[in-house]
Amino acid sequence: MTMLTLALVASTFLATPIDDAREPNVILIMADDLGLAELGCTGGTRIRTPHIDALREGGMLFTNAYSGSTVCAPSRCTLLTGLHTGHAQVRDNGETPNFTGRPNDPATETIGGWKVPPEPNGFWGGQMSLEPGTETIGTALKRAGYATCGLGKWGLGGPDSVGHPNQQGFDHWFGYLCQRNAHNYYPTYLMRNNDRVTLEGNDRGLVGKQYATDLMVDEACAFVRSHADEPFLLYYATPVPHLALQVPDDSLAEYSGLWDDPPYEGGQGYLPHPEPRAAYAAMVTRFDRDIGRLVALLDELGIRDDTIIIVTSDNGSTFDLGGYDPEFFDGTGGLRGAKTWLHEGGIRVPLIVDWPGHVEAGSSSDVLVANWDIFPTILGLTGNSDEDVSEKDGIDLTPILLGTGKAPERDSLYWEFHSRGGLQALRSGKWKALRSGAHADAEAPIELYDLESDPAEEHDVAAAHPEVVARMDRLMKTSRTPSPIQRWNFGPEARGIEQRDDADTPRVTRRWTGRGDGISFADPANWTGEAEILVGAIRDVFVIDDGAAVVGGKAGCTTITCDGGELEVRLGRMTGSNKGFRNGALRITGGSVDRQFLLGTEVTLGGSGMLRLHGGAEPLNRSRVDFTSPDARLAFTNETPKDVLAEHVRKLTVNGEKAVDGDNIVIEAAGDGGSVVRMKSGDGS
Repeated sequence: MTMLTLALVASTFLATPIDDAREPNVILIMADDLGLAELGCTGGTRIRTPHIDALREGGMLFTNAYSGSTVCAPSRCTLLTGLHTGHAQVRDNGETPNFTGRPNDPATETIGGWKVPPEPNGFWGGQMSLEPGTETIGTALKRAGYATCGLGKWGLGGPDSVGHPNQQGFDHWFGYLCQRNAHNYYPTYLMRNNDRVTLEGNDRGLVGKQYATDLMVDEACAFVRSHADEPFLLYYATPVPHLALQVPDDSLAEYSGLWDDPPYEGGQGYLPHPEPRAAYAAMVTRFDRDIGRLVALLDELGIRDDTIIIVTSDNGSTFDLGGYDPEFFDGTGGLRGAKTWLHEGGIRVPLIVDWPGHVEAGSSSDVLVANWDIFPTILGLTGNSDEDVSEKDGIDLTPILLGTGKAPERDSLYWEFHSRGGLQALRSGKWKALRSGAHADAEAPIELYDLESDPAEEHDVAAAHPEVVARMDRLMKTSRTPSPIQRWNFGPEARGIEQRDDADTPRVTRRWTGRGDGISFADPANWTGEAEILVGAIRDVFVIDDGAAVVGGKAGCTTITCDGGELEVRLGRMTGSNKGFRNGALRITGGSVDRQFLLGTEVTLGGSGMLRLHGGAEPLNRSRVDFTSPDARLAFTNETPKDVLAEHVRKLTVNGEKAVDGDNIVIEAAGDGGSVVRMKSGDGS
């Protein structure tokens, strides 16, 4: 950025000098999908992070730190509000439609959430908004006289919404409002406050002229420079290192050729990249360099000792997706799971707090903490602990950081997550409880792990400790309040799904007719629509037996969740290579079904039916496929025959009998790098 441009940016901030004896500044930095073990100071060996490592050397590392959730939006909500996902407004990602123009303009139309808004006037819609009057870190410190600035990725309200950062305590905002727009580092525009800032030379391709995070750090430096004489809060929610893999050449050169680095050709989401390992490492190192820029500016302005710097991540590292290599980087440090799981790998994160002269250099704490503790801790460190935080779930860690005592006691940490069929997790002392399938059954069995002896959660010891399971179950129940968003609750009744006695109310068999209103899954007019089908939880038997049917059309049929329902495909095709099928029965005797994953699903694959699974991570999750015909095919578009043998054969049967490669099934390589599984015919072929 030129000096002239920097001056123009700086002029948008209003500095108000006050007395020298002022409260400390706060720079709160949250990375996106940065794994627990990907920093040098947390055990990483692949990626250079000298500036973050220096903050750790000068401050405190929390060795038992957790994120607020296992995906983006709810973790941001817990961080900013101090409420965990049992009480928070946002408990999962909640996507909203995009717009052809300004959202409130009468001429504006809504379009699909994943359809790129038209240039030059379209807007990405954002995610579910925080409610008006929400108490955030921004509102609390603004009330205390702080200048407040947010940068990076918001994810809690789109343009012109009540959840916009300017409506949630931040005087200034620059970055992405919508998480989906943030999936590209060369976007066509970013938002400065509520204005669209067009980025010339960018077209959302693999490369462009203006790298988003460079612009964000320019803005951050301008804000700091303009507010050097008054207390400020700078919240930088960088989109790094969330996919896609994109980084300027000068950073890529630091890692190019360093390792064997097979190109990522695409097929598992996001953009391809010729050097995916180098690109990922370079993205993190460039982020680290940006932190170094901010620290150097604090030194230049003479306010380094007056500034608290906090560095953490919104969730654990991602899985085998979009070119990221989890085995190579070992981002979870050997812990089980990753992003979108409530196992340790999905929610354990780095947490570093640096404040020269106040936090002991090189210190560590093994106290259990989560990102909803950061709100009350910032109030404590800035001398605003008189603010009422009694309704918060977080605790004030100031005594630990300043060495003046112990943190307030609490029984447990609690999480819930509403994808993957509904998950709950609770940590209490050495114990970790995990419940899955809670949407279908709020009393689903609890897994129990002793994290002192089994940090990788390999051994479920629930059967040996029924009294601990009972206590953890009670804590799970008392740690949450029902969400007004019904899909963010557990059990069919709380989720607004009418219960029935199947003996008295038999299921209805619905066949596609090609006539209807074009809205709901149950209405056959939606087969070839441009927009996504609205599914809900299906309870009846749906039969597709029209060879011309393309259920889902161009947009792809959304994830189907069953509540006692079944889907039978005899003819036709169901699209949706990035969508799933959950908790029901799927029969395919002809035609084809494209899904990203199956979860809790029993599949009968017969006749000439074809099932294509496109996911690169657990495409058969707690599911089983039974072959009943040698003409049926199961294709894994992102799994090699070796992968199928290692991970999926145990989930396959042939007429109810165990599948054995070369005996009753054949696994063959496909031309696209995937594989195809078929039943072996009676003649041995």
